[in-house]
Amino acid sequence: MTAVAPSPTRADSGSPGGSRWLTDLVRAAAVPLICAAVLIGLLSAWVATSGAGTLTRVRLEVTLAAVPMRAFTPRAADAIHEAGTYLTIRNLSGTPDELIAVRSPVAGHITLSTRDGLAGMRKVVGTLTVPGDGTLTLSPLTDDVVLENPARFEDRGSVPLTLVFRDAGQITINAPVTAPNTP
Repeated sequence: MTAVAPSPTRADSGSPGGSRWLTDLVRAAAVPLICAAVLIGLLSAWVATSGAGTLTRVRLEVTLAAVPMRAFTPRAADAIHEAGTYLTIRNLSGTPDELIAVRSPVAGHITLSTRDGLAGMRKVVGTLTVPGDGTLTLSPLTDDVVLENPARFEDRGSVPLTLVFRDAGQITINAPVTAPNTP
């Protein structure tokens, strides 16, 4: 005895006119549509509750930059193992930012520091804050960027400095070399 398979009819043959084809299409599309609707709902709730946060845009401007010579003669300059800077950094946005690092090819190590008045001891810090809609003024007598054991830079016209900020990113400037103790 041999078994004979039934012949397909037009309704379930998979042709566009059959009802089975339409049922299969609805089933195939239902799961992705339900997932998309749930995802859109969750994302909308996240944004509505401020879970997505806001985009912080910090704009900074360096309005004064100078690296004073350590001394007027090369021999005297070589005896001094650090160089201070003068920098004025304006924050053009209402969001505070932080100076977190400074790099320069003339110094392998650069520190950020604060000083408590003219006679106060210098204290190395990890960051310096640039207030929102405010100014951070750096000098050898106050908050400062100190180039430790710099290569001789006194015969250059300027010293490249890359200032690294937490939110604003990097700003590279060429700070003019000035007479000792002058901005």
